[in-house]
Order: sequence, then structure tokens, then C-alpha cells
Amino acid sequence: MTHDVIAICPVCTNELTVTRLRCGECGTVIEGEFGVGRFGRLTREQTQMLASFLRSRGNLRDMERELGISYPTVRARVEALVRALGFGPRDETEPAAGPVEDAAPPTTGEAATATATDDVQAGRRDVLERLSRHELSAEEAASAIRSLGRSDR
Repeated sequence: MTHDVIAICPVCTNELTVTRLRCGECGTVIEGEFGVGRFGRLTREQTQMLASFLRSRGNLRDMERELGISYPTVRARVEALVRALGFGPRDETEPAAGPVEDAAPPTTGEAATATATDDVQAGRRDVLERLSRHELSAEEAASAIRSLGRSDR
């Protein structure tokens, strides 16, 4: 039984390297230091967001319906995914950058912090939208906002 490779050390949160590869068919073994690549560093939630983005062919409204979250939350999470992949913020005034491979991905700690902050902000927007649609009372919204990000502590 095979398992997905984890890319982040559960002890210190630095990036892990793969040191041994083995062919299940012929038994060939290759040893060395191999990175997990840009996509291997994504969290499970980010991978699911990427899959939804691809299924919807990039249509954020379709993602909103599929994921059952608000449009601003979808946009915030897609933007966080873009940054986690090392593409950085979009600036319309700058000329197009070189190939993606030239871009240095953020360090693991920076990416995790940025993603956590973006998720909290997206969560706040989602709660406020639900409040404006009268799906939550003011007390429920305040409680939901206070609880955002507590799992990071």
C-alpha cells in the first residue's frame, strides 16, 4: 500500500527531502536527495482547492457552488494557493515574469503563515457575509470570528 509523501516535518515544520526511491516493478533503487516539488508542498486543503479549480476550468462561480463557500472566500483561497505555489502577488502594472521555475518559492514557514492568515481573513469575510444574509445572529457571528485561527495556537 502506498501513501502520499509528506513534505513538511511534523516536528520542526521545515521541508522534508525524499532520500530513497524504489521501483515496485523491477526493484531498482535510487538514493539521493530529492525535493517534493512545488505541488508536493501543498496542504491537503490546498490540493483539494487546486482540484476544484481545475474541475471548474478556473470558473470561481462554479467553485463557489461546488465547495459551498462564498465567492470572496473562493477568491481568497485561490489567491493563497497561488502564493503557496510561489507565484507571488499579481501586479497588473508589472511586465510578465520569466518562467515559473525561476521563481523562488516562499520558505515553508512563510507559506504556512501566509496561508493561515489568508484563511482567517477569508473566514471572517464568510462569517460577515452570512451575517449580512441573516444566516447568523450577531452573537453567533462574533463567536465564529473569535474562534477563527484558534487551532493555530
